Amino acid sequence: MAREYFGTDGIRGLANVDPMTAPFIVKLATAVGQYFIRDHKTHRVVIGKDTRRSGYMLENALTAGFTSAGMDVFALGPMPTPAVSLLTHSMRADLGVMISASHNPHHDNGIKFFGPDGYKLSDRAEEEIEEILRNGDLSVSSDRIGRVTRLNDSSGRYVEYAKTTVPDRVRLNGLKVVLDCANGAAYKAAPEVLWELGAEVHTLGVAPNGYNINADCGSTAPEAAAQLVRDTGADIGICLDGDADRIIVLDETGAVVDGDQIMALLAARWSEAGRLAHNTLVATAMSNLGLERFLDARGIALERTAVGDRYVVERMRAGDFNMGGEQSGHIVLTDYATTGDGLVAGLQVLAILKESGDKASALLRQFDRVPQILNNVRYQAGSDPLNRASVEAAIAEGRTRLGTGGRLLIRKSGTEPLIRVMGESDDETLLNQVVGDISQAIAEFA
Repeated sequence: MAREYFGTDGIRGLANVDPMTAPFIVKLATAVGQYFIRDHKTHRVVIGKDTRRSGYMLENALTAGFTSAGMDVFALGPMPTPAVSLLTHSMRADLGVMISASHNPHHDNGIKFFGPDGYKLSDRAEEEIEEILRNGDLSVSSDRIGRVTRLNDSSGRYVEYAKTTVPDRVRLNGLKVVLDCANGAAYKAAPEVLWELGAEVHTLGVAPNGYNINADCGSTAPEAAAQLVRDTGADIGICLDGDADRIIVLDETGAVVDGDQIMALLAARWSEAGRLAHNTLVATAMSNLGLERFLDARGIALERTAVGDRYVVERMRAGDFNMGGEQSGHIVLTDYATTGDGLVAGLQVLAILKESGDKASALLRQFDRVPQILNNVRYQAGSDPLNRASVEAAIAEGRTRLGTGGRLLIRKSGTEPLIRVMGESDDETLLNQVVGDISQAIAEFA
């Protein structure tokens, strides 16, 4: 059965608008609680959130629903998504919940669920939860209502763990780092980690007010951080998103380095050290063709998945791989975490930068990108332009024109009414024509 509420990354929408309303979230949490209580014995759930104002409303609604289902709630407060995943596993909880809409503006919010192993729930689990949700009231008797505990040291637990991912021999003394926390979940933990490891830290996006998360800052808007890198003469810049599960790096000139270049650097180093499991990197269909060529030249296999970090992680688990990610900056290193962790990925880059003595601009340009264009074409909800004959014809013609030397990927966004048209080719003029023609064909039905 198709999922009604769950998308590619949990449930997401406009805060205080269905389904992201308090009454619905109470029912949802009750259903999720019932799902886990039937299979587990401890009945524990940990809840973290980013810094959106609506997070308070959703946290209280989730707490009401979980306790009414008989689960004990441990409230973490503002915490990065990977910290919630980590604490779910370390506390032997049945369930972890992160309240966040990631890189979206403050008026959006979302809920991500993690199982007792710290991994995101499977499609099948989400379908079963929706089935429970449709069956009505699932509250327990009054003598079985759960209780709530607030963990005041949760941030410190994550800080200490993050530092263990850097080899003991590495100190960041002498590195000047610009750190942009997007006024989001890592605004306390991330600067503390870098400072304790010895870096000179210049911060942005560390003054959340409930409304400024991702606003002209963070991984999706790195311009201010890039200027600060140049103004301070920093060696490198690190930009996280609202829930700190993704990273974008800036070199010492302020130039942006995406997830593909980060994965290329880490995969090459881990391969040389014999650490890269099965000598394979997992990435999505969006990763640049230049990355594929770079890896192939070094005997490293690349496995591609559908777009979305959950699909990367699923393939990593199935193949016993330990590195994967997305061009957008989700970097998954399962030696350290069960989900993308922007801070931990950044620490790996900083350690290499410190030990190599190279400039970031040299270290983080591992390959030449093949020209890539991504157009986002908005369409009216309920319509399906991709089923139109003229659009199908434009796509088929585009594939023929690009031939074997290029790539074309057209997909619907999992969170917005957008069709993403991505193309790659060494012939940039041809690429512009192909992507433009397809985008125009789709726009006629938007």
